[in-house]
Amino acid sequence: MTKRTKGWRLAAAMTLIALAPAAASARETGYLAAGEGLDLAAVLPGPPTPGSPRALADARAFRDSRALNGMARWQQATADVSSDMGERFAAALGFRPDWTKLPVTRAMLAKFDADRSAAIGSAKAHWQSKRPFIGSDLPICEPRRPALIANGDYPSGHTAHGWGFALLMAELLPDRAQAILARGRDYGNSRWICGSHSQSAVEGGYMAASAIVAREHGNAAFRHDMEAAAEELARYRAKIASPR
Repeated sequence: MTKRTKGWRLAAAMTLIALAPAAASARETGYLAAGEGLDLAAVLPGPPTPGSPRALADARAFRDSRALNGMARWQQATADVSSDMGERFAAALGFRPDWTKLPVTRAMLAKFDADRSAAIGSAKAHWQSKRPFIGSDLPICEPRRPALIANGDYPSGHTAHGWGFALLMAELLPDRAQAILARGRDYGNSRWICGSHSQSAVEGGYMAASAIVAREHGNAAFRHDMEAAAEELARYRAKIASPR
């Protein structure tokens, strides 16, 4: 293990320790009690072995995609660094949600995100894989912040956030499902185009979100809140579609 690798792992460990109280607090607001969530380390394949064909493909994808710098897709990836789902998915939803008028939907998404964040955080701590830009001076579409560097690559939490949102909203708005799911895939792909994640980590993010959504459906409170959110969204859409 090189000094650089040792230093990165130490930074990652210190960041995880610092974030532990916040993660625990967020965990208490989710649908799943302690011990009920998924162990993603037992579900996902994990990051590729260094030097393996998949690892080499990840490195090549990172290097080759730097040519997109300044192009329209790079600019979209830069905008997709934002985790404002209402804004980023507005075109796919068919409206820009005013969350103050959607309290049930907003609360359901927040509780789901607490469970998602806890599961992703544990998986990142398990694998502690480094992001593709570390050790390179090639450009990425967001600042190389210490928190970004210390937060592991696999699985991509940003991708899981977007894909989880897409899955839930596609279920709640079935008439918009195709557009929402296409946008969710595109949102995840922005992470490897940006260079903040490897392609493998993005794929892991999609898988993680799908697994977490499936697990959430086994919770009665979640199912109840999804039904209430569907009714709330139907009323909201009818109201914004009606003539003023």
